[in-house]
Amino acid sequence: STVTVPNEDVKGRIIGAGGRNIRTFERESGVEIEIDETNEIRLSSFDSVRREIARRALEALIKDQRIQPSRIEEVIRQIKNEMEDVLLEEGKEIAHECGVFNLPVDLMKLIGRYRFRTSYGQNLGLHTIEETKIGIAIANELGANIDVVRLGCLLHDIGKVVTDEEGTHVEAGVNTIKRFGLPKEVVAAVAEHHEDKPFSSVESVIVWTADAISGSRPGARYEPHEEYVKRMGKIEEIAASFPGVDSTMAFQAGRDVRVIVNPQEVDDDKVTVLAHDIAARLEKEAEYAGQIKVTVIREVRAVGTTAAK
Repeated sequence: STVTVPNEDVKGRIIGAGGRNIRTFERESGVEIEIDETNEIRLSSFDSVRREIARRALEALIKDQRIQPSRIEEVIRQIKNEMEDVLLEEGKEIAHECGVFNLPVDLMKLIGRYRFRTSYGQNLGLHTIEETKIGIAIANELGANIDVVRLGCLLHDIGKVVTDEEGTHVEAGVNTIKRFGLPKEVVAAVAEHHEDKPFSSVESVIVWTADAISGSRPGARYEPHEEYVKRMGKIEEIAASFPGVDSTMAFQAGRDVRVIVNPQEVDDDKVTVLAHDIAARLEKEAEYAGQIKVTVIREVRAVGTTAAK
């Protein structure tokens, strides 16, 4: 994602004295900022929702022109909250395109994440709409249950946008739609759309077929980006698994990992040890090219308040 800045003065304010503003922005957003001689600022992250939040926040800061660490934190928090409404509206739009109107709000928000996710280079929102239309057409021809096919196609990749589930995207998707109480026929269609289990119904076969048709047409997909996203996600997951870690961010194609720790759980003496332990674990378990630099950040803030007058 890119954001255009109006002049060098604004660019300097984004960087801040000694780079403090840009460091705050990167830490709060989880997105890397790349600035060069042009008036375009590039926002880099494998997570497209993070990039969108960062883009909106940076545009708001440029318009407001009050660019300082406390204001940066405030704006990013605000945009993150607003993003929930954006995801809901995007989810409704995708679901309505597929002819679905009565799903729970939280499930609609997950569907909204399709707009900001690609699968092998193919936008997940567009792929889902296309697959659903194909699936409904096949179901009409075969006299299958259209409602099951419609929901199966709409939700087949929901596991790809769920961030707090272990296992494959199929397993994550099945667990998610079970929590929302979807019909067992829809759950089966999602569980079987990668042939992980034998097909239990003609509707499951239709969902699998429609997915294959949408994904395999010429020009629809390419693989490197999907593998890159998986690799970056794995690096962040490994770093986040250590006790006391609040958040992790992988930059520079995974060669730079920044780890934010809870100062109440990790003291200064443990920071260096933690950085070494994370690096050792990444060396054993992660796929990467070159070297990975692990930076552990422990920040302590003290706030004093005067008595009211």
